[in-house]
Amino acid sequence: MIRLVLFDIDGTLLHTGGVGIKAFARAFATEFGIAHGADKLKFAGRTDVSLVREFFMFQNIEQSPENFDRFFAAYLHWLQQFIPDCAGGACQGVIEFYHELRALPEPPLTGLLTGNIKRGARIKLERFNLWEKFPFGGFADDHEERPHIAAAALRRGSEQFGRDLRGEEVLVIGDTPLDIHCGRAIGAKVLAVATGGATLEELQKHNPDWAVPDLTHISAAQFVA
Repeated sequence: MIRLVLFDIDGTLLHTGGVGIKAFARAFATEFGIAHGADKLKFAGRTDVSLVREFFMFQNIEQSPENFDRFFAAYLHWLQQFIPDCAGGACQGVIEFYHELRALPEPPLTGLLTGNIKRGARIKLERFNLWEKFPFGGFADDHEERPHIAAAALRRGSEQFGRDLRGEEVLVIGDTPLDIHCGRAIGAKVLAVATGGATLEELQKHNPDWAVPDLTHISAAQFVA
């Protein structure tokens, strides 16, 4: 039985109309004087920290803790500025799927497994009244690489559940091949949704347990119960 369901955010839970990328670009410009700094970066499935490190490498900027702090302070400021007017919302089927999970006789825990830093995740999810549905998770603050973020989310889920959860008791839901791979890193089952970073055909090539166009195409009871 699935005891823990971990959701990616961007392209899986919600769309924000690219506001995160916009905030990245504005932070690069205001803090480091580099316009179009986000243009060469591929965001889908990546972690915030790895994206900033790649930007620093491209621009020959020192990868110091102080520069990371400068960037993220500016990023969070701009994200807060842009998020109220963003065009977006929950991905198709997300709200219904969540309520299906909660209505199961033994509902699993629900958490986050995301490449966002925690404060950025909160800003995005609060905009669409989703933050309170996910009381814990793994974030880019935990580690730069997604498999380690997955391990942090699993550890917190186990603490919430009261015992160590096995991989086969965990379901990871994501929209990119990187989400599939980080789920596999903790031995989890993976549900891939083609609502964000990759097509259904691209996702199927990475052998998730399930791949669907969106969460309206599968019932929580099919695999969680």
